[in-house]
Amino acid sequence: MNTVWLSNVLVSVCCWLGVSLFAFGQTNPSKNYAGDHRKPNIVIIMADDLDSKQLSCYGGQNLKTHHIDELAASGMRFTNMIASEAMCVPTRASLFTGLYPARHGAYQNHKAVNDGLKSVCHYLADLGYRVGLTGKNHVTKPREIFPFDIVPGFEPNCVKRTDDYFLDSIERYITAPEPYCLFVMSINPHVPWTAGDPSEFDPQKLILPAHWVDTPVTRRNFANFLAEIRRLDNQVGDVMKMLEKNGQLDNTIVMFLGEQGPQFPRGKWTLWDYGQRSSMIVRWPGVVGKGSTSEALAQYEDVVPTLIEIAGGQKRDDLDGISFLSVLKNGGLGARQYAYGIHNNIPAGTAYPIRSIRDRDYKFIWNLSPEREFYVKMMNPQSKGSLWNTWVNRANRDPEAERKVRQFVKRPEFELYDLKSDPSEMNNLAGNPKYTRQLTSYKKQLEQWMGQQGDPGAALDVELNK
Repeated sequence: MNTVWLSNVLVSVCCWLGVSLFAFGQTNPSKNYAGDHRKPNIVIIMADDLDSKQLSCYGGQNLKTHHIDELAASGMRFTNMIASEAMCVPTRASLFTGLYPARHGAYQNHKAVNDGLKSVCHYLADLGYRVGLTGKNHVTKPREIFPFDIVPGFEPNCVKRTDDYFLDSIERYITAPEPYCLFVMSINPHVPWTAGDPSEFDPQKLILPAHWVDTPVTRRNFANFLAEIRRLDNQVGDVMKMLEKNGQLDNTIVMFLGEQGPQFPRGKWTLWDYGQRSSMIVRWPGVVGKGSTSEALAQYEDVVPTLIEIAGGQKRDDLDGISFLSVLKNGGLGARQYAYGIHNNIPAGTAYPIRSIRDRDYKFIWNLSPEREFYVKMMNPQSKGSLWNTWVNRANRDPEAERKVRQFVKRPEFELYDLKSDPSEMNNLAGNPKYTRQLTSYKKQLEQWMGQQGDPGAALDVELNK
């Protein structure tokens, strides 16, 4: 009798537990998925024209970027993340396709990619992911190449004077039961530098980059720029709070990307490090060591192959990028030996094609039309009060300012820099006989890469048929 009674009790308890667990799974699908699903969620937060050296976790001294610093403290900070072309459209097309600009076709700013390509949307969808995007929507057309789930929330127009955003739609997107990869594309700190509160910064106390000419207009613009970095940092904090609120911090990879350099001289539209060098921080609980740093070379083309591997896919030989998953898991310097750069100046200014190659120690720049003077629209001589024209005016009476202006406008065919001892790239070693063999080796490797890419060099930097 007691045995029969005990058996009935056990059956009843097991049935009750089964019903209760089923009900819990039905009423809390996102929580159940977020904690237990084998595939991690992925959130990629990207800045817009960021000077990554202003982030305090990258050594910046003008502001404390609390939330981005917290991300770095809980993940891996890459010190050699390199944009292959220091302009928004080429960089984002490389991020989404895993191809260098000459191959994806958006090798000029605002130029469309080639027909027939696949993007991260296809690669991750094939592996069971939803792929969404909120915010700046450059390089989301044509839809057959970039079929993102467009999620309202962040401001899509990078030149809008405000950057208001909301998280409701984003929160609904991330709490659906399937795994997701969501790109959160901020418009900060892209010009016109009108978001945020610049009164936080005293222009006279700001520490300027070494290659700048110090003028009052420069300092005021820099304060406005830093105010937008503050806005960017707050946005990162809000996204992290949203993930925590929904119980998704433990099973979500968060990647922060700095895009390319800012719209100041020697930044955007150049292949100096102020334009090419970016930032990347990856937080992946249980996989990436907290507070770790990597000197591994990485480029935006490497993100797609890395995501494919994370999602359980196979290596693709048709992509230019090289997965850095082994770096995330095991540290080390990864498989990439060189990072490459390409610049086509049209439509930002007159034709001025440039190519570059670098490793962790040196960078070689090849100016393909050194007989010309470099010019972009922000240098318009009619804009008398512009930052650039205050530099030109200062150069008329200041030899150091004149040297910096001349370096920007009139460049030799070859430039070679020791990135360890000369991070601001002010001392060109190309004319030093001591480095002749090194320069020749870099040039040969760069020419091989251009050939592999089908890059004809100066012939890419021409006006396109409308």
